[in-house]
Amino acid sequence: MATERTLILFKPDAVQRRLCGRLLTRIEERGLKIVGLKMLNVTADLAREHYAEHVEKPFYPLLEEFITAAPVVALVVQGPEAIRVMRDMMGATNGRDSAPGTIRGDYGVSRQMNLIHGSDGPEAAQRRFPRDGRAAFDEDSAIAGEGFDLVVLARDNGHSGGHGIQKDGAVSAVRFRLKEQIGVEDGFA
Repeated sequence: MATERTLILFKPDAVQRRLCGRLLTRIEERGLKIVGLKMLNVTADLAREHYAEHVEKPFYPLLEEFITAAPVVALVVQGPEAIRVMRDMMGATNGRDSAPGTIRGDYGVSRQMNLIHGSDGPEAAQRRFPRDGRAAFDEDSAIAGEGFDLVVLARDNGHSGGHGIQKDGAVSAVRFRLKEQIGVEDGFA
């Protein structure tokens, strides 16, 4: 079995719902190694780079709004067939269609509020996680390798704590606008 590295994102809804610890535990209990971890705010430019294959699609503006609404946690996961194992652990894109026991099946409720992103193959993993061990999120500081940056997640006590986490959740506002604009809640992955 080939040892692989893959980029995983805990999306704004996972961060706002305080599920990061549970998700990290599930990954480690599966036997995969976390070799990099960082909390960050995704900029519009970074969102366009990360979701380049979706930029021209009609749902992209709302996807960008969602991914930039609150912090994400970016991590690099390593292990035998890490890409496939993580995809299996995540479940179907739509949480309502995901099997119980998968991350999205246990915690997800819709297509766009689906908690986690993972590369779908080696090419995508390589594009988002270059050979030099840096993730596309921060070219000035590697988030993979022997050590890692760990940013403590702030509790959502109604104050942003400088992390942009809002008590009522910017993600909820995006969900409302999506439903209002196109009549459905499931417009993007």
